[in-house]
Amino acid sequence: MNFLNRLASDVQLMLRRPARMQYAALCYRIRKKTKALEILMITSRDTGRWVIPKGWPMQGKRAHEVAEREAYEEAGVKGRVQKATAGYYLYQKRMDHGLKISVKVQVHALEVDDLCKHFPEEGRRQLEWVDYKEAASRVAEPSLKDLILAFGERMATLSVPMPKAANG
Repeated sequence: MNFLNRLASDVQLMLRRPARMQYAALCYRIRKKTKALEILMITSRDTGRWVIPKGWPMQGKRAHEVAEREAYEEAGVKGRVQKATAGYYLYQKRMDHGLKISVKVQVHALEVDDLCKHFPEEGRRQLEWVDYKEAASRVAEPSLKDLILAFGERMATLSVPMPKAANG
């Protein structure tokens, strides 16, 4: 029986498809007066859960360019996107026909400097700026929670002023 279980497991692994790729923008801003980091959260169109802008690969566009485009289309924001990856997260996407597929999302940080009045998905999503801990608490995917928290902690260490050197 052990051999049959192992064979069944091997067949399942052979038939399982690798995760599909998407690209996302972790949109953020630093408040001028308070210097507080804020993350832009949006709702998904189908379930209304809190997510970050993301989309499928686009022919002729690199990953960070796709992330930047999705941020504009879904949230109406423009800014400076990082070419380097901020991290990855995994989730299960329910397709139109009901099948769930594994998706690996490559995330790029995007510092927002412009909020557009009109954009392609205007009125189809809620948008809200929140601190990074609140953003992490809103998302369902554990690996996205971790990514947002790590990003927030990294940004916090960058904004801490360096101590003055002691005069000796």
